[in-house]
Amino acid sequence: MIPRSPASLLVLTVCTCALAVAQERLAPPAPEKKEAPKAPPNGTSTDTTGAPVDPKSYMIGPEDVLYVSVWREPDFTRPVAVRPDGKITMPLIGDLQAAGLTPERLGDQLKQALSEQIIKPEVTVSVTQVNSKKYYITGEVNHPGMFPLVVPTRVFDALSGAGGFRDFANLKRIVVVRGNTRIKFNYKEVLSGKKLDQNIFLETGDTIIVP
Repeated sequence: MIPRSPASLLVLTVCTCALAVAQERLAPPAPEKKEAPKAPPNGTSTDTTGAPVDPKSYMIGPEDVLYVSVWREPDFTRPVAVRPDGKITMPLIGDLQAAGLTPERLGDQLKQALSEQIIKPEVTVSVTQVNSKKYYITGEVNHPGMFPLVVPTRVFDALSGAGGFRDFANLKRIVVVRGNTRIKFNYKEVLSGKKLDQNIFLETGDTIIVP
């Protein structure tokens, strides 16, 4: 083994350090970490764009917001709001009844109406906001407010989506107000599998009161 002088060791050390610095500069930057999307702060978000609306079964109602798509026809492709009288307005067609129809059925009617203007139109109707069907939860829950009634929902499931109960909530004396009718609901009984007949489906306009 050939002995090395102090000068040669110093040169070797400097070269090694320079090489390490160069490699560090050429290395690709570490991928930036992205935070996972946070859930809305409460259960009363009015953004129902992603609501699971079934185009074959959902009944359109007043104040719902629809999106009409006509393939290759930008003049007819647009968002439309259902008026309080249940109708929408489309170019060259005028007023058309929408409330009480499914998105699929409304699409068929638009296709028929547009056939006078367009050859074999392809029409798709989707619901982007559900405003006509809703229920309310008030009282001793963490996230009271208005909720869209997009799919059949029972009382127990509705309460589960309200962010839990506050410390002094009386879970045995919950009430569903439906018009002039007050329907009692015992959360603890249903939780334990008893008297499940009280776990009714909600109707639009119902208000759940947690005392």
